Amino acid sequence: MSDAFALSRASLPRPVFFVERSVRRETALDRGLTAAQARLLTPLARLRTRRLARIVPLVDAHLETLAALDDDALKARARDVRRALRGAAKPDIADIALSFALVREGARRIFGYRHFPVQLIGGYALLRGMIGEMGTGEGKTLTVTLAAITAAFEGAPVHILTVNDYLAERDVETLGPLYRFFGLTIGSVVQGMKPEERRAAYACDITYCTNKEVTFDYLRDVIALGARRSHLRFKVDSITRADEATQGVVLRGLHYAIVDEADSVLVDEARTPLILSQKAQVEEQADVYAQALELARGLERTRDYLVWEADRTIALTPDAVKRLKPLGGELGGPWRNPVHREELVTQALTALHLMLRDEHYIVRDGKVEIVDESTGRVMPDRFWTDGLHQMIELKEGCEMSGARVTLARMTYQRFFRRYNRLSGLSGTVREVGTELWCVYRLPIAQIPPNRPSKRKMLPAIVTADLDSKWRLIAAKAAELSAQGVPVLIGTRSVATSLTASEYLTAAELPHVVLNAAQDSTEADIIAVAGEAGKITVATNMAGRGTDIRLAEDARANGGLHVIMSEIHETKRIDRQLAGRAARQGDPGTFIPILSMHDPLIDSTLSPLERWIATNGYRLHGERFGRIAMRYAQRKAEKLHAQMRNSLLRSDEMQNTTLAFTGNPE
Repeated sequence: MSDAFALSRASLPRPVFFVERSVRRETALDRGLTAAQARLLTPLARLRTRRLARIVPLVDAHLETLAALDDDALKARARDVRRALRGAAKPDIADIALSFALVREGARRIFGYRHFPVQLIGGYALLRGMIGEMGTGEGKTLTVTLAAITAAFEGAPVHILTVNDYLAERDVETLGPLYRFFGLTIGSVVQGMKPEERRAAYACDITYCTNKEVTFDYLRDVIALGARRSHLRFKVDSITRADEATQGVVLRGLHYAIVDEADSVLVDEARTPLILSQKAQVEEQADVYAQALELARGLERTRDYLVWEADRTIALTPDAVKRLKPLGGELGGPWRNPVHREELVTQALTALHLMLRDEHYIVRDGKVEIVDESTGRVMPDRFWTDGLHQMIELKEGCEMSGARVTLARMTYQRFFRRYNRLSGLSGTVREVGTELWCVYRLPIAQIPPNRPSKRKMLPAIVTADLDSKWRLIAAKAAELSAQGVPVLIGTRSVATSLTASEYLTAAELPHVVLNAAQDSTEADIIAVAGEAGKITVATNMAGRGTDIRLAEDARANGGLHVIMSEIHETKRIDRQLAGRAARQGDPGTFIPILSMHDPLIDSTLSPLERWIATNGYRLHGERFGRIAMRYAQRKAEKLHAQMRNSLLRSDEMQNTTLAFTGNPE
């Protein structure tokens, strides 16, 4: 960064440390009024977009003037805009338009292309605190730069949240020259960084990081701050004696966040709280966990325990509780306490029957690694709590890690509502518009595509059993590959991707598999997935955030053909997978090839509903099968919405989880 353009950084006002928005607990009346607001606001998404579009002619008006300036003159104009934005209580649209025009001209000079009009609309939606629904492949990554640079000009530290470390580092490397052109500092926070490295990254004007990293950093900071966080004295010290006041802390607060793939982060991943833990001092738990697993293996389903697979819960029956009672005298220790005794056995049953290898976790290098169900990616150094992780390690024959105790707990709902400003982008949010408003007060703006879509959506094919489905998928892939069409087969889990690979191998079809076990080679696999005749198997959302670029001969042969092998728990994820085909005006095709015994049917429908679905399909064929699939999906969507709502309500009630001076963490 040049000294001339640095705007005398030392003279700029230092942001008050640990800025965050206070969120009061809502009453039932508040929630009712908010839900009513959401029902009124959600249909206005298209009208909202028309209002946002007024930014486009204002930006275009600067096109010729800025293009005629040399680099130094362009930076001088940026300094003027930066002063104007910093000095304004509420930025004027004219200043925002000029900032956007500068960013667009800077992108043209550095990258050789500039933002499309629809990206200007998307950038303005971000600045206005909205979720912009931009189709897959419409350039959300470049759209973010408009809002990020303008907000940084205003003086707000900006967090840009991506779905994985690879994208965070990639975007910093790719977009860094544009940010630095305007004198802004940029950093990234990824797993494995030391506290001082994190502090330096968060001290930048713009920081790229993942949602999990920033949330855990926030929890660590809350622990480090302790009582100081709530005191006015600390707010003063953060300005006058920053080094002393912020010792052990990495963040500067929660000023402005732009969430990429907002539906995944704010909705799909919001069903599970994030728990910050550390190893417990007591290590003799191994015998207790082994005893619990042995006991659980001897229990019978229905007689001793009941399983609700849809919401992944297990409960002991009264008879089982009675039979476990004598264990207190026989085994001693925690088995004497009836609550602990039942919890141990329930956790062991969960480890045995609900936590599935190659779906919820993988075993790699002798370690159990959790798989993010929303993205299909591994989450190394993440652990389940309350002994569940250790029981799974014992089940898999791995060396047991130390038991862990909870230090802090936070849901995404509560965390993201603490940002002073919040916005985001996604290709699929309209289905959850009501929830986004009720939880985060985020309205949706539907951004039109830059080019009309050429995607062909073919009706679903529903087979009677899994073997028929996979044989049909393999035959379809063989037919398309022979025609020079690239094929992407989407699966929900690592296990299913391996099943797909087995059938393709049996058909002697060359292919590559992208799942949680191959996450390190993701970029390389995606880079060649658009070549003519290429067959790629990918788990749920693997490769998300990256484009499958078509080779010219593949484009001439009809573009990427996406086969969905399983219906997902929400229609949004189906649309996300479909969005892999026909990006940015390219040709492409999407077809679901499903089975009446797919996991969603078996796990979501009751025995009676499964009987009706199976016999209805036998009598009426594919049409009834499609109806059954959609019914199961809607049931799962409703269940998960209830789970998120219940989690938020319980989270709000835990006002003193760790008693951080009364703060609700």
